[in-house]
Amino acid sequence: MTHNIYVDGAWIPSGSTDLIEVINPATEEVIGSVPAGTAADVAVAAAAAKRAFDGWAALTPSERGDWIDKLADGLHARREEIARTVSSEIGMPYSHSIEWQSDLPIRNFRFYEQHVRDYPYDAGYVKHSMVVKEPVGVVGCITPWNYPLHQIALKVAPALAAGCTVVLKPSEVAPLTAYILAEVCDQIGLPAGVFNLVAGHGVPVGEAIATSPDIDMVSFTGSTAAGVRVSELAAPTVKKVALELGGKSANIILDDADLEEAVAAGVANCYFNAGQTCTALTRMLVPASLLPQVEAIAKTAAEGFVYGDPFADETQLGPVVNSRQLDRVEELIAKGVEEGATLITGGDVRPTDKGYFVEPTVFSGVTSDMTINRIEIFGPVLSIVPYRDEDEAVALANESEFGLAGGVWSGDEDRAVKVARRLRTGQVSVNGGGFNNEAPFGGYKKSGVGREAGAAGFEEYLEVKSIHRAS
Repeated sequence: MTHNIYVDGAWIPSGSTDLIEVINPATEEVIGSVPAGTAADVAVAAAAAKRAFDGWAALTPSERGDWIDKLADGLHARREEIARTVSSEIGMPYSHSIEWQSDLPIRNFRFYEQHVRDYPYDAGYVKHSMVVKEPVGVVGCITPWNYPLHQIALKVAPALAAGCTVVLKPSEVAPLTAYILAEVCDQIGLPAGVFNLVAGHGVPVGEAIATSPDIDMVSFTGSTAAGVRVSELAAPTVKKVALELGGKSANIILDDADLEEAVAAGVANCYFNAGQTCTALTRMLVPASLLPQVEAIAKTAAEGFVYGDPFADETQLGPVVNSRQLDRVEELIAKGVEEGATLITGGDVRPTDKGYFVEPTVFSGVTSDMTINRIEIFGPVLSIVPYRDEDEAVALANESEFGLAGGVWSGDEDRAVKVARRLRTGQVSVNGGGFNNEAPFGGYKKSGVGREAGAAGFEEYLEVKSIHRAS
């Protein structure tokens, strides 16, 4: 339990005495608590970040790289603690958390530590004009709960590397790894005000970040509705806004694909992190002529998933994050049945004595007008959608209002790449191609604005200036 926030290089009490309890979704037990911060807390943090900006931006890129290297070392020393913490906060199996919730964010810090050292801030000349790039200023980072430290790393690491200072509001559902990061910042003696942490709810803390006149940019990851709200609140101060929002991604299995491999991999993708991944391939588009085979393979694959204690070696599927999410998934499963989708397997909510578990669920015969085809469920629920031909598959994939991710499977990789190029989405996996943390990440349409990760994610935290020389 802590009443403290981290501001201006020190742990100080929040202006609020209220606490937010952190619940283990597998046991329904309280595992910690953090302050329910206030708008006044944000004002103090933003002022500290503003004071620290000039000094931090004036460091050489290599000097900032050295600090980020120390941050990465500090996080690596606590990698197992980080993984255990996330598994306790959100229920991801520990065997997955080590790689995805601990090592992946550390790799992101390592990438930006190297990237900034050789980055050409002086971009060159256009005729007599010198073009330079400079840090945008103070950045407000608002992050989600499903990959808590990873999503923090994708914002904080490039922002700090670029020369920005930061005010972070982690998700109130899974804030504990943010506190580990703040402890590392304090331990290594990061200059005061460069990194600031204010825990709390979206209202008032997130909204105070969006409206603060001392904050020059907001980087937000979360639901599309919340992203729209952030944009509205940020507009009067004309600050830069980067948004990574929802998804309802299609996985197109073409008629020449290896069905066993493609369907099994698609089920696994959909269920990773209990389906609580914005890029999850939750719509499996398959040739209508192959629907019976696909249903059989998907049923077998889904029923093979072992759910339960995130710290048990055999567990592949943990709980959804909280009771509110459990209720939402239950309502959407019921809606799928009500609207005429065929429940192939699963559908049971709370199949265990305790914990917010959902049985691995597969629907088939899903059509465009069904709610489960349009809404991001954020649970282990797969929708199988039949199509007539390749053109219809692309049309069905693109009809979503989201455009964050996608997949294509084919026995001919060149054919798959051609289909991938037709998808209106920010990333596409071809034949199971894995996630690349150095490639641009972000969405089309209602899935967001801007890009995270890699070189493109670094550029988001820079402004471009032209200096017109007389000679």
